[in-house]
Amino acid sequence: MQVLIVEDNLKMTELLRRGLAEHGYSADIATTASEGEDAAYANTYDAIVLDRMLPDKDGLDLCRELRRRGIKVPILMLSGLASVEDRVAGLNAGADDYLAKPFAFDELIARIRALLRRGEAGETSKLTYADVELDLLKRAVSRAGQPVRLRNKEYELLEFFMRRPDCVLARTTIAEHVWDSNHDFSSNVIDVNVGALRRKLDRGFEKPLIHTVIGVGYMFSSEGPAQ
Repeated sequence: MQVLIVEDNLKMTELLRRGLAEHGYSADIATTASEGEDAAYANTYDAIVLDRMLPDKDGLDLCRELRRRGIKVPILMLSGLASVEDRVAGLNAGADDYLAKPFAFDELIARIRALLRRGEAGETSKLTYADVELDLLKRAVSRAGQPVRLRNKEYELLEFFMRRPDCVLARTTIAEHVWDSNHDFSSNVIDVNVGALRRKLDRGFEKPLIHTVIGVGYMFSSEGPAQ
């Protein structure tokens, strides 16, 4: 699952990113409200973790703007402001939940999972393309009704592909979303993992879904890249 973290404290963002990765979530980072707003419009996320105190705009204002623009992704607001009035203000601005700092990371994960089990998350709990189904909550994959067992990185790759079907995806783009900023772009780890995913997902089927785009990267498509 893909989470957007909007937080200007770099130490906090790194802790959140690493902690979420350990629980099977990929995270994009925005350190300003402007960056967060652009990311929320340009990408599809399962949840947004939004800090209230941002350098260029109050998180409340950003939350209102996202809702006004039709972004219905569950939003968990984080803040050192913990009074009843502050929590009510966050919820009234459009947040689905409000967590005061400091917090236990297990509680944050539990709250994100709770958000994904209700509301708009229910509409995005499964991704489907062609005869492939990916259950985001159970982390289960099937093709033509047959279960496909994947390792964590293979699952994350497939989720990334299924959110961007019929698009040519450069290796650098894949690395930035499925791996982290410390990824060695000179290694072949992406090709190795895509190869493993392809063997598990496409083997035995007449129509492959994972295609290599020579010199660029990969494409998840029932038709393949244009010749």
